[in-house]
Amino acid sequence: MAAAKKKTAKKASAKRKKTAKKKAPARKKTAKKKAPARKSAKRAAKKKTARKKAPARKKAAKKKTVKKAAKKKTARKAAKKKAPARKKTAKKKSRAKRKPNAAFMKAMTPSAALAAVIGSNAMPRTEVTKKIWAYIKRNDLQDSKNRRNINADEKLKPVFGGKRQVSMFEMTKLVNKHLS
Repeated sequence: MAAAKKKTAKKASAKRKKTAKKKAPARKKTAKKKAPARKSAKRAAKKKTARKKAPARKKAAKKKTVKKAAKKKTARKAAKKKAPARKKTAKKKSRAKRKPNAAFMKAMTPSAALAAVIGSNAMPRTEVTKKIWAYIKRNDLQDSKNRRNINADEKLKPVFGGKRQVSMFEMTKLVNKHLS
């Protein structure tokens, strides 16, 4: 009999625990539902007061940012007014000191083939290039479809190494071979 009482006691305690577990969450749920309702009224009141204060805060913040921007603009204008005077004097000095490169200004004598196009006088590379371009434009030797290419005529063919058409970049390379 004692064993039967123990079993029934265990069953009864197990039932109590199960019912206690089931009831406990129900109480918590009801407590949670009531609390937010009270808080929501307080929150709504806070939001109303915050809405009233917000425009004033925003206006004050805008005024501060406008003042800061105005200060920055005046500082920039003052810096711009001072800076150009310094830059202009610096540019004048650098232009006066600049000298042409001696390698470009060295007089070169053209070969017989090149002399037929530009003349036989000794001249710097820059002048040789200018005279060749003048000849090309005078005789309309640039390709009509691709303006980077130059079509050779009877005088330019020996300068271009016998090629009928040469690109601008290749032309300078070929002309340099005819200068000494």
